[in-house]
Amino acid sequence: MLRRVAVLSDIHGVLPALEAVLAEPEVRAADRIVLTGDIAAGPQPAQVLDVLAGLGDRAVWISGNADRELVEYRRGERDTIPDPIAPWAAEQLRPDHLALLCALPSSVRLSLQGLGDVLFCHATPRDDEEVVLVDSPLDRWREVLDGLDPAVGTVVCGHTHMPFVRLAHGRMVINPGSVGMPYGRTGAHWALLGPGIDLRTTHYDIETAATRLTRDSGYPEIAEWTDSYLRSRVTDAEALAVFGGREE
Repeated sequence: MLRRVAVLSDIHGVLPALEAVLAEPEVRAADRIVLTGDIAAGPQPAQVLDVLAGLGDRAVWISGNADRELVEYRRGERDTIPDPIAPWAAEQLRPDHLALLCALPSSVRLSLQGLGDVLFCHATPRDDEEVVLVDSPLDRWREVLDGLDPAVGTVVCGHTHMPFVRLAHGRMVINPGSVGMPYGRTGAHWALLGPGIDLRTTHYDIETAATRLTRDSGYPEIAEWTDSYLRSRVTDAEALAVFGGREE
């Protein structure tokens, strides 16, 4: 049984945000670092994957919809990706990156001190792009959690880039928020689990990070991308309004 797990979700290829979180003492001391998807689709995809690969067996990887889309695009299985930066990001990946992303599971189950059996996934346990929100009705939560092993008492998901903890039909549901593309407020959001539940924000120098991304990323629209996401121009209210329309 693991004692402490750090959960990093929706890194989206933002290396300065990832480095800031990995430098946190409690992340360095964690038994495992669980990556709940949407890892590489962003301005520094190859660099982020290389850093995470360097964690070795401490990293537990889970695929997100954006990771799947990068692979599908490179394989010619799709012509477009809804996220404008994603086709560019897909072209930056080496064959070993594509092989890594292709092999990722959709969910992972771990036993964690104080929480018991925990299921980690990207969006919901049954789908990598399904939307479920903190204020989703209990009937909706019953639907997306249907079929889970009763022994699973906690579900950790990502996808919507906004942190929350709530109880739904006897299960604790946790979203750590986004490391690289936060909605509602700046900083790199993550979670520390075991024996309790602790939502964390790592504050880092946004202006220095923006300068670094503008200098180092070859994405043509990097200045606009950086301004929107590192400075968190999308409010939580705006994000909830958009996601609420997809909740079906």
